[in-house]
Amino acid sequence: MDKNFLLDTDTAKKLFFDYCADMPICDYHCHLSPKEIYENKTPQDISELWLGGDHYKWRAMRSCGVDEDYCTGSKSGLEKFEKFAYTLQYAIGNPLYHWAHLELQRYFGIDTPLSAKTADDIYKRANEKIKNGDFTPQSLIKNSNVKIVCTTDDPADSLEYHALLAKSDFSCKVLPGFRPDKALSIEQSGFTDYIASLSKAADMEIKSYKDVISALIKRVDYFNEHGCCVSDHAFNYMPFEPADDSTIETAFQKAMNGETISEKERDAYKTAVMTALGEKYYELGWAMEIHLGAMRNNNTAKFKLLGPDTGFDSVGDDQTAYTLSRFLDSLEVKGKLPKTVLFNLNNKDNIVLATMLGNFQGSEVESKIQFGPAWWFLDTMDGMTDQLKSLANLGVLGKFIGMETDSRSFTSYARHEYFRRIMCRLIGRWVEDGWYANDEEMLKEIVCGISYNNAVNYFNFK
Repeated sequence: MDKNFLLDTDTAKKLFFDYCADMPICDYHCHLSPKEIYENKTPQDISELWLGGDHYKWRAMRSCGVDEDYCTGSKSGLEKFEKFAYTLQYAIGNPLYHWAHLELQRYFGIDTPLSAKTADDIYKRANEKIKNGDFTPQSLIKNSNVKIVCTTDDPADSLEYHALLAKSDFSCKVLPGFRPDKALSIEQSGFTDYIASLSKAADMEIKSYKDVISALIKRVDYFNEHGCCVSDHAFNYMPFEPADDSTIETAFQKAMNGETISEKERDAYKTAVMTALGEKYYELGWAMEIHLGAMRNNNTAKFKLLGPDTGFDSVGDDQTAYTLSRFLDSLEVKGKLPKTVLFNLNNKDNIVLATMLGNFQGSEVESKIQFGPAWWFLDTMDGMTDQLKSLANLGVLGKFIGMETDSRSFTSYARHEYFRRIMCRLIGRWVEDGWYANDEEMLKEIVCGISYNNAVNYFNFK
């Protein structure tokens, strides 16, 4: 993993080093904590920085037979780091290996491969850097050349830390992202409690499904006042079940009473709420992100013990094309389809999403419907390459909005370098194989656009 890591042609090297290596970062979707960014505390050690909350690493460690106490438990920072180092030496082909070493090089100046043999030495050297350097969240973001961060926030959130950051002298723009999953999850056991929270945040009584929509619209307006211009929604598959008011209201009342609802009732409610939100996003000029394909909380025992987002999710295989098409079309027919970014977690659907884009493009913005970057389980060398190829084959790659971290880690910005190297490798090969003209000015525009410029223009970040 030297200077030319992944860059296997002269064109790739030129594209990366001359043009996109030093481009800023627009992180339009992540799970960083605005509270942690504002409080700006220095991590205790590299284990807290790297292993706290990182379910990617926990999954790998569990696959090496590491006890849970070294992942989410009470073992010391050194003990946890040693177990991660032990795991990493076996993770050949896993992007964790590349990410970890890019982060060691870029943030700590350490180019020694991490393994069980080198763990203690690297732990000591990294902690000396943390102690003597500037490893606060704000410094890590600033030193990574990040200009825009969009967090992921519940509609009931006060956004107090976004407001505080906006008034501070922090140079990076930290904007909220509207994520109403809990308001849509009518089938979940905590739905009634959540509706009470939403009612309080919106300062209105919620007695019907239309009240839920009204409350969410109020919160969209509140988020909009705080600079939000991105919404995000996560589904196994895109629900689309048009129904009359009576059917939807019956489903809502049953859920509020703790009764079981059918799949059709569940999807009817979600369709009604998503349709109203989509129209509101269009009105405000927001982008609507839709993440498809995650099958969450598979391990019931671990979910009860550790809660969600602890490394027990996987790829789903639900059908995607038809209901997604009908949902987008229902908004398009009304002339109210917002800018939309479609994220796919199952690579069997790469072609499905890449061809879906062309059905609903518009002149409001270039590539109004975007194929979101490879994420989560596809956030790998092969996954990124396949996504780029699918979009190139069936859409317009030069207008792609590029990478986002989708991460909770303040050192995960090395993933943008990883993505840019993979992109330049692919485009460099195409040019040298004679598949695209060696037009330096055009190639510069393409790689700089995908790296940063396209996203800034697409989301209309000021």
